[in-house]
Amino acid sequence: MSIRIGILGYGNLGRGVECAVMQNPDMELRAVFTRRKPEELSVWSKTAKVCSVSELESWKDELDVLILCGGSATDLPKQTPKYAQYFHVVDSFDTHARIPEHFAAVDEAAKKGGKVAVISVGWDPGLFSLNRMYANAILPEGNDYTFWGRGVSQGHSDAVRRVPGVKDARQYTIPVESALEAVRAGKNPELSTREKHTRECFVVLEEGADPAKVEQEIKTMPNYFSDYDTTVHFISEEEMKRDHSSLPHGGFVLRSGVTGREKENHHLIEYTLKLDSNPEFTSSVLVAYARAAYRMASEGMSGCKTVFDIAPAYLSAKSPEELRASML
Repeated sequence: MSIRIGILGYGNLGRGVECAVMQNPDMELRAVFTRRKPEELSVWSKTAKVCSVSELESWKDELDVLILCGGSATDLPKQTPKYAQYFHVVDSFDTHARIPEHFAAVDEAAKKGGKVAVISVGWDPGLFSLNRMYANAILPEGNDYTFWGRGVSQGHSDAVRRVPGVKDARQYTIPVESALEAVRAGKNPELSTREKHTRECFVVLEEGADPAKVEQEIKTMPNYFSDYDTTVHFISEEEMKRDHSSLPHGGFVLRSGVTGREKENHHLIEYTLKLDSNPEFTSSVLVAYARAAYRMASEGMSGCKTVFDIAPAYLSAKSPEELRASML
């Protein structure tokens, strides 16, 4: 039987989830839920229904997993706890500083409903988180370093678009190259947040918006921009479409550590991602964890989970026997 998937939200991430579901033969997309008028939304999948978000709760017996594709700034903190009472859910909440409180709210709701909820799924948080954890376990004496970009951050771009006066925005995260090279050289530098990355924003303003006020609100936004050197460029809609329509991203997770009686041997673990499409890759991770949520629920589990709690075999469409024979 196919895993019945629902999507809440049909922006870049939701469209990516739709594509990813089509690449997984053990899944089928049953419905897309939108805050827009359903009759005005056209989806790629010919079999999925397009429904108003107001109908969502009536689908609780028709879906195996609901994938939440809203933004972390204002959507997911409300949506995930709400719908975890009725569905097994997966989200991509990526505000690192607020993950503990998000986990607590979702865990309470999921346990109340007897559901499995997987939060903060993607590549960071997500795959990068796993690599940090593995590297720390293997090299307990060492230093962690994470660099993002150069690329478009969906969460940060969404946060900029929520600023009053902003019509559209893209935010690029850019590693400081000298800092990255110092880590690779084994120098184990102590780097502040500001010394590791810069942030660059390209913004289309609403008519009549005050650019100085918008720039100040962006640069002082906690958890997103206040700890970074941030540059804001105001551009036209034509420039945005021409120069910033694609959504590349990537990054590096490194751990520099030592072993030996005299700590004489140095080691560097590096994990790298280079992504043509940030939302499509993130969507592919969400879909793999939707499979995990379904399998864990089938075994009677409930409550909120993160990537740390989920065995790798739950992600794969292959059986344990196939995995042992082909990948171990």
